[in-house]
Amino acid sequence: MSETRTMNSSDKLSVTAIKNGTVIDHIPQGQALRIVHLLSLLKRKFKIMTGMNLVSKRLGTKDLIKIENYILTESEANEVVIFAPVATINIIENFKVTKKINTHLPPSIKSVFICPNLACITHDEAVESNFDISEEGKQITLTCHYCEKTFNRDQVKVKI
Repeated sequence: MSETRTMNSSDKLSVTAIKNGTVIDHIPQGQALRIVHLLSLLKRKFKIMTGMNLVSKRLGTKDLIKIENYILTESEANEVVIFAPVATINIIENFKVTKKINTHLPPSIKSVFICPNLACITHDEAVESNFDISEEGKQITLTCHYCEKTFNRDQVKVKI
């Protein structure tokens, strides 16, 4: 099922609806692929639709992710906040929004990111990464549990 809305004579936005699943909307521009990797969606073989650089009244431009036939867990939804603090996460059933997931920034996250500090023990030892997460204003930072260095969210890479 497809829905097309005409915004004005020169702009047309086509959005494919999903029957069941999860929609992550209002993702800051450029963060959709990081979220796809964060949630390991490609490994799990779900049908995923991404929209990037879409027009948004709220953000100017935004990204969007639709995951067919999969409902994010509360933990996964909270991880999304690291890259998309103002994202809206909607559960879709029979083409209708049936639930909105309220999210909050998790205090820590394990085994998801690679520490950017090459001298960190996580690069030489078989230990899972572990970061404490904090937010000051709109700035989200991650502090490595092992080397105690703090990084901006854009400095850390998602393990693939």
